[in-house]
Amino acid sequence: MAPQRFHEQFDQIQRSMPDVPLALGPDDASEFIYEKGVVLARDGRDAALVEETVRTHFTEATGLTGDHVRRDSPETNRSGITRIQVGDPGHGDRRGDRAVTHALRAMSEREGRAGRRIVSRNHVVSIAVNSCPGDEPVPASLSQGTNPAPAEAAYDPGTAVGVLVVDNGLTHDHALVPLLAHVDGDLHGTETDADGNLLQYVGHGTFIAGVLAAVAPNTDITVRNTLNDAGAILESELGDRLFEAVAGGWPDIISLSAGTSNGRTDGLLGMDAFMQELRSHGTLLVAAAGNNASASPFWPAAYADLPEYRDVVLSVGALRGDGEFGACFSNHGSWVKVYAPGERLTSALTGFDAPVPYAYQHSTYEACRYGFTYVCTCQSPSHVGVLSEDGSTVKPDQVMFEGYAHWSGTSFATPVVAGLVAAHMTANKETDPRAARSQLLAGNTQFAEVRGAHVPALRPAGWRPVPVVQRPVGA
Repeated sequence: MAPQRFHEQFDQIQRSMPDVPLALGPDDASEFIYEKGVVLARDGRDAALVEETVRTHFTEATGLTGDHVRRDSPETNRSGITRIQVGDPGHGDRRGDRAVTHALRAMSEREGRAGRRIVSRNHVVSIAVNSCPGDEPVPASLSQGTNPAPAEAAYDPGTAVGVLVVDNGLTHDHALVPLLAHVDGDLHGTETDADGNLLQYVGHGTFIAGVLAAVAPNTDITVRNTLNDAGAILESELGDRLFEAVAGGWPDIISLSAGTSNGRTDGLLGMDAFMQELRSHGTLLVAAAGNNASASPFWPAAYADLPEYRDVVLSVGALRGDGEFGACFSNHGSWVKVYAPGERLTSALTGFDAPVPYAYQHSTYEACRYGFTYVCTCQSPSHVGVLSEDGSTVKPDQVMFEGYAHWSGTSFATPVVAGLVAAHMTANKETDPRAARSQLLAGNTQFAEVRGAHVPALRPAGWRPVPVVQRPVGA
């Protein structure tokens, strides 16, 4: 893990959610980010039980008060989750929340007797939970094309596979990219700051749509801006937003490059209602395994390891640039079902109609190598003295975009796999995406090595390996 980068990501998310005090957990282990002063429970009897039990416990305990314990949302919600305030959210700092910790402890005995979870923190679900790799997009030449390169397949509106990308929306000029001709959805909104620098993660949804369209041209792709607070959303809001995203009809495939760990093996309480309804539809959820370089379950990708969701969810880890080994940042473990190229892919970003291409502010961070023998993409490049179109020198650590970018992360391995499932459906006239998932994995003969384990790997035909930078011995 990269603690400095995690805290910088925490600051970015906190700035994007100024009215939601956040803390690191558990016990400042920087494993996840959660909302202070609030816990979650299922609507109905569970919510009433949590409210009563926590208030009683706090009233009787030394140094705690039950005065703040109350419901903080309607009694019934589409997501099936009630927010319960348990403390003053302004108390303390980012190193945890005493009220939330004691609320969870107050319910532990009840949960033990019930044999199931009743209460939960309100986690932040994000496209870059600990912001590792610290890899902002790097400008790529239009003449070199995308990587993966577009597959040679025709678009047929009558048979096109419907793919919903739950992300941070589209850049305003995405329609000028021929590759994205069959992509629509929500615009990101505000893209630059007062100095013309791209805001953090702007272009993320556009980049993912480009990867998907390249691997599977016969797709109708819709990109939502669900994750528009620095690529993040509270768990309590995610379920509702997912239901909103499918309100017009469930797609064949959902591609979700976001998640969180929570220290548990039974999923996210805030996604429970959506996941149960997902099971009753034919949709396949393809989800990123996360960039924590950890074997701990990362949700919702880790639902792929629960028996009731094994055919419903496909979890995707990232391969490094050569495609032979796992990327150093990629989460791993038996709950990750397949790996795909995720390092230095090339896709559409923005800037196609800007007289002077947009700028994206970079910082230089230490590499996080996790025992690997190459410099990980957690080290972003330092761009100094890049020339603008009029020949003047721009500020140090600044780069210019003209349309394409290189980018790395499990975020981008995910649409590779979603695209391969969609392409399999088209090639085999398969209308069931879950059946296509099973057929694709069963027929796969490609493998890679991830931390000593032999794992399934999917590499699209149009993908080109990129060189791996070796660090000096002893560095």
